[in-house]
Amino acid sequence: MRTISRVFIIGNGVAGAENQCIGLVRALGLSHRQTLYRVIRPQGDINKRLQWLPVSLHKKLANVRKLISKDSLPTQIAGRGQRLIPLPAERQVVSDIPEADAKHIATLACEAFAKDGPSLVVASGRDTISISSSIKQLAPEYVFAVQIQHPRSRLNRFDLVITPRHDYYPLTPEGQKQIPWLLRRLITPHTPPERHMILTVGALHQADSNALKDAASTWHDELAPLRRPLLVVNVGGPAGHCRYGTDLALELTALLLNIIPTCGSIRVSFSRRTPCKVSDIIRKELGNHPKVHIWNGEGPNPHMGHLAFADAFVITADSVSMLSEACSTGKPVYVVGAERCTWKFRDFHRSLKNRGVVRPFTGKEDISESWSYSPLNDTEEAAAQVIEALAERGWRLPA
Repeated sequence: MRTISRVFIIGNGVAGAENQCIGLVRALGLSHRQTLYRVIRPQGDINKRLQWLPVSLHKKLANVRKLISKDSLPTQIAGRGQRLIPLPAERQVVSDIPEADAKHIATLACEAFAKDGPSLVVASGRDTISISSSIKQLAPEYVFAVQIQHPRSRLNRFDLVITPRHDYYPLTPEGQKQIPWLLRRLITPHTPPERHMILTVGALHQADSNALKDAASTWHDELAPLRRPLLVVNVGGPAGHCRYGTDLALELTALLLNIIPTCGSIRVSFSRRTPCKVSDIIRKELGNHPKVHIWNGEGPNPHMGHLAFADAFVITADSVSMLSEACSTGKPVYVVGAERCTWKFRDFHRSLKNRGVVRPFTGKEDISESWSYSPLNDTEEAAAQVIEALAERGWRLPA
């Protein structure tokens, strides 16, 4: 059998998507063989409004704009008789991560195969689909391509697709009732899962037992002395199918004030998606309480340390990633805002509740009282199925 020699991770700059790739590679024991490449879109204010375009078309339009603009700078259209005023130059993003180029990566995979063996390609996110599928098309005999998150069409472009079960919510009777008949053919997926698909409950991640042991050591001096039980509160941000604003912030702070007497300590963290109007309310209402510490965003992110030391979690319903990580610890997880979620997000929360891994946060909880469940194990289970699929191909992981 041939042995996997290299791993090419194709990222899109979104932490939630890239962490899924890195988590899978970590579970396969291939972290030391990975190289991260990133799909890079044109930057600048006007390009923010073009994120819905395919990456290749977006880049072509950006190049055309540069060609037709004076001195390669976009200009503001002025009225007749007024001169054109140059707009600020587009902000350039400097990164040590190389841009994902399908031809270049396919060439590297061919060279690696001749010298050491086949390569694994792992990608996640809409912007990565064209790159990873092109690599597979250019080097079909030399790579094994895994696409994380549903690519929506032409699943046969990949050797494996890993996606949450709630992506198939549109096929359920309840899901179809929410789709107008004329639009049903436009909503994907259209068919039941195929053989080369791996269905998970939640998102893949890096928070395995070894990572938590490392985090426990790193954060021991800061978190171990805290009074128990330690409640960790993770606040995300509103999403398309989980909309909220200051209403949820006010609800959350009121509920937390109710249960503070049952806690030894509370640690609050915000994500990059958390609106200021939400975080400001939480800081105002809880920031001066002696039991509460709110991370200010400076210094190392305590997220992994929180996962390792927490006795329980309260998490806003919008984040599949944060919920998936917390539910893999086996510790009590309370969700706030699930009733605001619609579409497949509602199906995801229903699946967690039916498995007994989460409970709604009501403000009546005694955080000192623990409860247990079978932790989510999506990342390790997906890795095991990747190994099986590789074996069917006649390939294996390094010993």
